[in-house]
Amino acid sequence: MKHCIILLLVLVQYSAYTQNNFGVEMPPVAPGCQGLTVGSMQPCFDAYVFNTIFNTFKVSEQVITDGYKGEVVVLFEVDSTGQFRVIYTDALYAELKQEVKRVFSQFPKIKPATYNGRSTYKQYTTAIKIPLVNQTVTTQFLVEPTAKEAAITDLEIAVKNEFNNVNKALKYFENKAFKSQLNIQFTHSDYARFESQMNYVGNNSHTASKPFVYEEVSKYYDFKAEQERLKKAADTWVGKKIWNEHLVQLQGDNYWFTVDPILDLQLGLESNLEAGSTYNNTRGLLIQGGLGKNLNFYSSIFESQGRFPDYVNRYAESLKAFGPDPAIVPGRGIGKRFKEDSFDYPVAEAYLSYTPAKFMNVQFGHGKNFIGDGYRSLLLGDVSSPYPFFKLNTNFWKIKYTNTWMWLKDVRPEVEQDKAFLTKFIANHYLSLNVSKRLNIGLFESVLWTNSNERGFDANYLNPIVFYRAIEFQTGQGAGNALLGASAKYKWNDNINLYSQFILDEFSLGDVKAGEKSWKNKFGYQLGIKYYNAFKVNNLILQFEYNRVRPYTYSHNTVVLNYAHNNQSMAHLWGANFTEAIIIGRYRYKRWFGDAKFIFGTRGLDFNNASDSFNYGGDIYRSENDRPFDTGVEVGQGLNAKIFNGNLQAGYLVNSSTNLKVFTDITVRNFSPETTTVTAFKNNTVWFNFGLRTDLFNWYFDN
Repeated sequence: MKHCIILLLVLVQYSAYTQNNFGVEMPPVAPGCQGLTVGSMQPCFDAYVFNTIFNTFKVSEQVITDGYKGEVVVLFEVDSTGQFRVIYTDALYAELKQEVKRVFSQFPKIKPATYNGRSTYKQYTTAIKIPLVNQTVTTQFLVEPTAKEAAITDLEIAVKNEFNNVNKALKYFENKAFKSQLNIQFTHSDYARFESQMNYVGNNSHTASKPFVYEEVSKYYDFKAEQERLKKAADTWVGKKIWNEHLVQLQGDNYWFTVDPILDLQLGLESNLEAGSTYNNTRGLLIQGGLGKNLNFYSSIFESQGRFPDYVNRYAESLKAFGPDPAIVPGRGIGKRFKEDSFDYPVAEAYLSYTPAKFMNVQFGHGKNFIGDGYRSLLLGDVSSPYPFFKLNTNFWKIKYTNTWMWLKDVRPEVEQDKAFLTKFIANHYLSLNVSKRLNIGLFESVLWTNSNERGFDANYLNPIVFYRAIEFQTGQGAGNALLGASAKYKWNDNINLYSQFILDEFSLGDVKAGEKSWKNKFGYQLGIKYYNAFKVNNLILQFEYNRVRPYTYSHNTVVLNYAHNNQSMAHLWGANFTEAIIIGRYRYKRWFGDAKFIFGTRGLDFNNASDSFNYGGDIYRSENDRPFDTGVEVGQGLNAKIFNGNLQAGYLVNSSTNLKVFTDITVRNFSPETTTVTAFKNNTVWFNFGLRTDLFNWYFDN
């Protein structure tokens, strides 16, 4: 790769020894070269440069001791004032690079190159051989200009030098992402790095709508200082790319971009898997950057094959779309059969981020979003496959207002249309208000609709301010499914936060007063607490969270209007009809990290057998009209199942720029239904796993 980059630099610059044959062009005039003919000036200049290098370049003792034989590639210019300047240098030893800079800083100012009598700059590439030899070079002589060429205009000069000027604009790379409108890739573990700083009492941050953009977080957390703290000493090009830098990083006056490989290579052992071993083999490419101050872009492409623990494989196959493909890999997308017992699942994510004004950011892309301060979200989660979205973030005063429009798919065979997946749409509003320096409240509303009556993307829901519930009544209650929600966060102090969510799908006050536990009361709630720098241990975070969602929440009597995408919930992974308690601990020390997570839950499932085919409210894809009774509805009804999922993970951050990590973890899962059926049976799992991963998204293996 190093040689490819060197070749690229050589190709994009004018060669040291190739001259353009238009206009009157004179090379720089080196000492002792005055008065020579045009054809002799360039060889004289070349000889002066090589002789000076040969006589002044000092090879370090380390290089001599190692017996190194090679070369130092140098890209330099003589600018329009006659000053020598090194633009780029590449060598195996840092000492050789430093010496190049020292030698060229000693060159005297000379008479610059000229074009039609006007001073201009000239750029050259050359290679210094190590050990030093007295090098010579063959030059291509200039030809005398014609009268027509001598009459070239200033505009033509500028045009002819445009490409060269673009190359000249390249600058030393600094990571502009840290102040940009790019998203910080949302993983719970990585967001824990800066959560404490964003939740100090008295700041005006908004932490529920995710992913965050770097610019909003950089007000509270110094990413550049973090990178400097994590920086490993590395003198070689390979060492820098492994530990500290992007593979390709380029910056000019009004643009920058980086290119990196994506890896997710995992190997494990699972107690219930017939094949015994699990694996994941993901290779990909990530490109991100910025154009000007207001436009950023991101694109990632993944090609993956994997075989997961038995319970994950069965879950993936239960999500199967219509057609020949056997599964949907949870959180990723449709999986094709690979070999006999694995899946092949390509994924692509991308977005454009544009900031027309300081208080507004607009994003259009293909990915995921999340609303909430907890591990789970009852409003909008990130457990489904990526989807197209358009998002508008407006931040002013004490308010952050997020509007998100999403294009989703229902992939079940019963809704197939001309062998194509059914398209449905969601529009979300989320208003976050800092009521005081300690209290934040959020108001949420969402509406989901399909292309009924060829309505397509209904313009009624494009309005980012209007109350969606009112529109649903005007367009017909069967035309859409509206949900309302709220969130709250209270900063007890700088280290302790309390947070909550409430989701309301349908509510009947009369039924509540009757006290008969009506099925119509479809709602859920979340309560949680986070303890930062717990027990005065820096970077230790402890978290407890409780979630409870009543049966039939997120479902609808019109079966396509469930709150879901690609057979996966758009909120909580478990759908509805469950209770869940989560305990999480996270710790970071320099590049080392460790996470612990314990989940205790109760779910109400369907029996799905000949004697009982009712919908008990856990499967949000089933029609609520299939319920067994109207009253006496309780959380956990139906086939009651107890779940425990514990996970311990430890790892090391390999590259701080690309978020490449090496890790190992162990998962213990116990699934205990009160009755055994074809789809629900007692299952105890122990899964050991280790790997090398570019950490860009959340894996949820706690279904």
